[in-house]
Amino acid sequence: MAGEPLARARAAMIMLHGRGARAENILEATGELPQIGFAFLAPQAAGDTWYPNRFTAPLADNEPWLSSALARVASVLAQVAQAGLPPERILLLGFSQGACLTLEFAARHAQRCGGVVGLSGGLIGPEGTSRAYPGSLAGTPVFLGCSDVDPHIPKELVHEAAEVFRRLGGNVTERMYPNHDHSINQDELEFVGAMMKRSYLS
Repeated sequence: MAGEPLARARAAMIMLHGRGARAENILEATGELPQIGFAFLAPQAAGDTWYPNRFTAPLADNEPWLSSALARVASVLAQVAQAGLPPERILLLGFSQGACLTLEFAARHAQRCGGVVGLSGGLIGPEGTSRAYPGSLAGTPVFLGCSDVDPHIPKELVHEAAEVFRRLGGNVTERMYPNHDHSINQDELEFVGAMMKRSYLS
């Protein structure tokens, strides 16, 4: 955890790290984000990996790890809710494998919240996976940022995620960064910071 203690926070962000990384790595990004009033929670994946195979592998190939990872996100979300924060003041953010998990969780549990951020990620599953998710994001801000030449995330899958979240009622912003590497950039951090401020003031 970082930022305000959850018991005193006015808003919260759940942050999911990438494959082979640690919770501490994703929390480093908070140094570039608004701090006042926010609690940051970053669960740690077992073995530093949320699921073993590529996010485009058949869903069964990433089980039972995928279901366990999704349940872990749900448990952290429940922890934040039990602290008294309403959904409109809770944001979900992930990078790389953590972004894929964030987006898949948000799609499977579509509801109004403070924001959904996928930095270099797409929805989980191979081409042809059903994207008929139930629920509605009811205008939730959704930000998708990725390089147009990311070696791990095909840009077509970022576009697909954007369309899915629009169908779910999200207020989607998609930004592709020409010839950028597989990392979080300053423009993304500034956009996320603005999302946080809007959530904090809701």
